[in-house]
Amino acid sequence: MTAPARRRILLVAHPRRQEAHDLAAGVVQRLHDAGIEVVVQSDEAAAVNLSAQDGVTLANADNPAEGCELVCVLGGDGTILRGAEMSRGTGAPLLGVNLGHVGFLAEAEREDISATVEHIVARTYTVEERMTLDVTAKVDGSPVYTSWALNEVTVEKANRERMLEVVAEIDGRPLTTWGCDGAVVATPTGSTAYAFSAGGPVVWPDVEALLLVPISAHALFARPLVVGPQSHLALEVVPDTLGTGALWCDGRRAVDLPPGARIEVVRSQTPVRLARLSRSPFTDRLVAKFDLNIHGWRGQARREEAARNGRPTPPA
Repeated sequence: MTAPARRRILLVAHPRRQEAHDLAAGVVQRLHDAGIEVVVQSDEAAAVNLSAQDGVTLANADNPAEGCELVCVLGGDGTILRGAEMSRGTGAPLLGVNLGHVGFLAEAEREDISATVEHIVARTYTVEERMTLDVTAKVDGSPVYTSWALNEVTVEKANRERMLEVVAEIDGRPLTTWGCDGAVVATPTGSTAYAFSAGGPVVWPDVEALLLVPISAHALFARPLVVGPQSHLALEVVPDTLGTGALWCDGRRAVDLPPGARIEVVRSQTPVRLARLSRSPFTDRLVAKFDLNIHGWRGQARREEAARNGRPTPPA
């Protein structure tokens, strides 16, 4: 009989956080003891002081998640987005352990690391797919840049002292022209990130939609828009505008935009797969991450909890 293939996990850790270094060493040891091979990128291995003596294997530089069943990330949302770049399209789901502040993309917190490793070893997690965006920048009709985003695609002014003039287009028809600081095209996953800061709505992750949110627009019609997942969105930098722009994908990948540039954004056919350790509602995640005040809630679940604990039942 052929021996079963050894399990492989790609570990991604924040390179400049000592806490990430310390946690990474412990995670490697526990996974190694469970017979799971831990793969780390070479530059990251040096940054977090991991070597073959610690039981790690150096990853393929071109495809770090190759042959891995999971990508485990120790860090904040920025590090998790970096892990998403490695996992997308490989089939390996992404599991984030939050070492940052909000950590909306993370599934676990730093204090949950022991239980998280146990879930990885036992494979007791579910996987959900999150929509991503494909973006193409064109100049004079010719593509000059292509990329993708999990959270958002942003067109921003490059000069702080000058406004950017942008024409918004939906499904091949012009909508409006904004004199603005920029505009955000976001996924439901990204609705709690930059789009939220720009005044956009929070969209539940199981809703299939695209968001278009202007940033500090000087216009009467400057409300955020929610459109269907098959819509084609475009933003054109007006040629005679005084300012130049920049295109950002997830705040990580950028390219300068000259006046007249056209940015086209559509739903991608390649999602990012996220590993989930619990089935708690998105409402609970929202309350926890934003520390929302729910004092005074008298829902059925609260009454049932009070009854189980022998406390007085709140009135309906």
